[in-house]
Amino acid sequence: MCRTGQQPEPFESDSGGTSGEVFASLLEDSADDLYESAPCGYLSTLMDGTIAKINSTLLGWLGLDRQSVVGRMRFTDLLTVGGKLYHETHFAPLLRMQGEIGGIALELKGADGSRIPVLVSSAVKRGTTGEPLLIRTTVFDARDRRAYEEELLRARKAAEEAREQAEADRARLQDALAVLQQSLLPASLPSVPGMESAVHYRTASPDRLGGDFYDLFPSDGESFAFFLGDVCGKGPQAAAVTSLTRYTLRAAALHDPDPVAALTTLNKVLNERYNGGDPRYCTVVFGLLEPDPEAGTVTVRLASGGHPSALVLRADGTAEFLPTPGGLLVGVLPTASFTAATTVLGPGDTLLLYTDGLTEARTGEDRTSLYGEEALLDFAAGHAGEPPHAVIKALTDLLDGFGDGLDDDTALLALGVPAAGREGDDAA
Repeated sequence: MCRTGQQPEPFESDSGGTSGEVFASLLEDSADDLYESAPCGYLSTLMDGTIAKINSTLLGWLGLDRQSVVGRMRFTDLLTVGGKLYHETHFAPLLRMQGEIGGIALELKGADGSRIPVLVSSAVKRGTTGEPLLIRTTVFDARDRRAYEEELLRARKAAEEAREQAEADRARLQDALAVLQQSLLPASLPSVPGMESAVHYRTASPDRLGGDFYDLFPSDGESFAFFLGDVCGKGPQAAAVTSLTRYTLRAAALHDPDPVAALTTLNKVLNERYNGGDPRYCTVVFGLLEPDPEAGTVTVRLASGGHPSALVLRADGTAEFLPTPGGLLVGVLPTASFTAATTVLGPGDTLLLYTDGLTEARTGEDRTSLYGEEALLDFAAGHAGEPPHAVIKALTDLLDGFGDGLDDDTALLALGVPAAGREGDDAA
């Protein structure tokens, strides 16, 4: 390193020469040699485009000899049909206006018919009085660049095709899951004499099977059985448990419609079926509806296995939870005890069952607070006295308002006695 203000010592070669002598020996090519053998193409044309000079590099790319080009061909004769059109409509007019133009992508036409992608820059040389004399053009080989661009286009096209295929596969999967999901739920709810019913089922994601379930069906000539629950987990495994649970409860109700007996049977079946390393269980409310046409009331007897308490919305504008104490998760233990609860629905009263997707919806700006049972109770009280279909409509609007805070599937079932003067109108 030199000190400030000092000049470096001249470099000396092994033969004792200075660096200037070494550099001079390297720069032995003449200007003509540099022009002819440059790594890019050079040509000069008259203002009408006639080629007056062209270097060997460009001639080599084209596969032409100098005698057939100089004074015999114009620059546009070297271009493809598309290149000629672009030259006439864009390149030449811009060059005349600006005096120079650079980095224009064109294609040359080789003697063998090949197409050579190039980048062209041209400048007009003028005389001392400003009159245009000739056009100097530099041509850069863009074949490597074109190959790279084509590879990028191929990769982009492949990625787009893969995306479209993935979207199509996802749509087919969603259709299949929707069909399978519907097979796990009743197509419609039967008409219960002297009652109204409404139901809503919402999956948190169309890409996975939900584990919520419900049903309403006649258990004998006078009463109807119903249930609503939630299976642990999601996906095909949960769907298998849902199917087993639904058909077990239906079969149990036909044998003995007592709610405690039905849940006891389901507990035994699930525990025996899933007692290995992958235990499965569910929460469920099972009940019976026993209409009294003369009194215009319906007695409801139900039992719960670890499920959120049902809500009773009264015609007088009040709402309350129906306690079902002692109910264990169904299927966890070989034996489980369940306790029945009873209530009577009068005209204008509605029984509401729901899964925890509703109460565990995330709320607030930061989506960290759960909606909760107290908020649901307050909401239900605001719709007490309304018919089941109106209650379900209000709840579906509530679910819509949760947006991305709704992480779990939600099933809603409302069973009510029409208010005096209103006929029953099922909205299943």
